[in-house]
Amino acid sequence: MDSDFAWLLWGLPLAFVLGWLASRLDLRQLRIENRQAPKAYFRGLNFLLNEQQDQAIDAFIQAVQNDPDTSELHFALGNLFRRRGEYERAVRVHEHLLSRGDLSREDRHRAQHALALDFLKAGLLDRAEEALRKLEGTAYGAQALLALLAIYERSRDWVRAGEAAAKLEASGQGDFSGRRAHYLCEQAAGAGNDEAERLLRQAIATAPSTARPRLALAELQRRAGQHGTAFDTLVELAEVAPAALPLIARPLTECAAACGQEAAARQVLSRSYEAAPSLDVLDGIVALEDPASARDWYVRHLEREPSLVAAAKWLVDEKLEHEQFHPQVQRALEHAARPLTRYRCAACGFEAKQHFWQCPGCQAWDSYPARRVEEL
Repeated sequence: MDSDFAWLLWGLPLAFVLGWLASRLDLRQLRIENRQAPKAYFRGLNFLLNEQQDQAIDAFIQAVQNDPDTSELHFALGNLFRRRGEYERAVRVHEHLLSRGDLSREDRHRAQHALALDFLKAGLLDRAEEALRKLEGTAYGAQALLALLAIYERSRDWVRAGEAAAKLEASGQGDFSGRRAHYLCEQAAGAGNDEAERLLRQAIATAPSTARPRLALAELQRRAGQHGTAFDTLVELAEVAPAALPLIARPLTECAAACGQEAAARQVLSRSYEAAPSLDVLDGIVALEDPASARDWYVRHLEREPSLVAAAKWLVDEKLEHEQFHPQVQRALEHAARPLTRYRCAACGFEAKQHFWQCPGCQAWDSYPARRVEEL
């Protein structure tokens, strides 16, 4: 009995000493890890500022291993993976964050948004759409809607694009009426005549000053043989969107010739030309003029604007002193003038022979002016 009591007296101090030593060892290890984590973090930040992404990733991985619960390091690492095009690794990082039960609501939304961007950059549009839809009603809701709008445009889902644009406009993110009108025009392009007319009139009501819906409606009416109605639609367009008149000059003259409205068309085109000289409007006027005096309009244009395009068109029927060289001179002038007749995107500079409502290069809407390169 006395020996047991003696062992108890010796054991209590020994247990205390061992516990104290263990706590000191744990505290020392914690201090070492805490010193290593900031060092690794700042080393990664330094590499990142010096645009050394490989070294930055290695440093951040070390920091995450030392402190796996630090969400900010995970976000930094995931963003680096995405910037480098390593989308699978970025997805794993952000999915790991979402699987954590201790993540705050704000960080959870942030991780969901980052995951959606990973899928979007990787071209996984269906998974990106699913991830973006989960952000509705969060602080990232507007950004998610813009990303969804881009997805719907890329997949040419014009109905859902219109719905997303309407939500953005309702939330005060800007005026999307022009885009919504374009989406309706895209739907009309693949619809039957009655449905196309309904969609185009809806587009006109959505964006009255946008040129495309009325221009498409006039073309629909022309195909149906309603030349007089198409002419009235184009005249109305010239009144609400005068800057677009170069685009409607040719169909206006064709409709006028078909329904006997040459005088009215000439008046509309002449008034537009006097306000702002345009090569397309000039061609429309020449088409309506008497052949004997039509070429004089090109001379008038050259007096106002130095135009190689107009000079080449004037020269077509001109008799030269050395008539045998006329074809060669004419061909050289037309070759030099051809690039000047293109359209150029105001957003990215992409040039094309035809006018686009959406730039094939940068995907911007209404970025092509109605005027040719020579007139810009």
